[in-house]
Amino acid sequence: LAAESGARLCAIIHYLVRGQLGWFGLTIACLVPGYAAQLLSILWFRADGHAPGCWLLALHLLQLGLWKRPGAAPNFPKSGWASRDGDSCRYWDVLRAAAETGGAAGEALAQLGDVCVLRLLEALLQTLPHLLLQTYVVVAVDPAGFIPGVSAGLSLLSLAWALVSYSHFTCLLKPGHLSPPAAVILCLLLWRTGMLGTRVLALVLFARLYSFWVFAVAGVHWLLMSFWLGAQQTDIVAQPCRWRLFNCLMGAVYIFCYINVRPGPSRTRVAVFYAVSAWNVLCSAWV
Repeated sequence: LAAESGARLCAIIHYLVRGQLGWFGLTIACLVPGYAAQLLSILWFRADGHAPGCWLLALHLLQLGLWKRPGAAPNFPKSGWASRDGDSCRYWDVLRAAAETGGAAGEALAQLGDVCVLRLLEALLQTLPHLLLQTYVVVAVDPAGFIPGVSAGLSLLSLAWALVSYSHFTCLLKPGHLSPPAAVILCLLLWRTGMLGTRVLALVLFARLYSFWVFAVAGVHWLLMSFWLGAQQTDIVAQPCRWRLFNCLMGAVYIFCYINVRPGPSRTRVAVFYAVSAWNVLCSAWV
């Protein structure tokens, strides 16, 4: 996360110094959607009974709020990894605590869920647009650009890690499932990285060759995925309007990757997802 943020800052400075104000503005614009995750983090702080102070608000304003999540209960296991103020923990501390307990501690698992969901939301809203932008710059504008290439690579790893962390959390929620070994996590990370990398590169190359036709292809895929999610009747969101909005947003996410939003075996759903993706690729090649 620190490397990704540093590379993003270097890319912003790189465009500003070279006078590429268009790419500079677009890179800055990619930061704005990330405040949705910061706002949700503040709301969860308030729901947990922790009134956010000036320091905490400043951290969220700088988009560093996800690095600090509070223990919501007095019996939260803080031994060995609590912060000095005695009531908060940091991003990596929550992940380490959940790994050490193997998901057995309910409060540590709840904190892990908060961190993973918020980080996944931030990655999808902020890191993914930044990845698409920097990849397009490297492919179509400045193939020899070192800083945009490094920023794109680190954003890809960060997005893949956010998806792996979410998968790890959902695995711990299943009864009788322990924390997977490091080899499994590494394989998942490599798989997510390869899948996301090829999809992003394919979209960027398509946009490079056919310009705005890429929006037509992505739009068809988005519509198919949104209707498919609606047909599954997911119960994550109860209110009808929010349920439709959730399906539309997840349909956009499904352009790039699959995220399981229903309990139970997901083999059939994964097969349908990749079948639709393969059909979309064939239609794009035909166009």
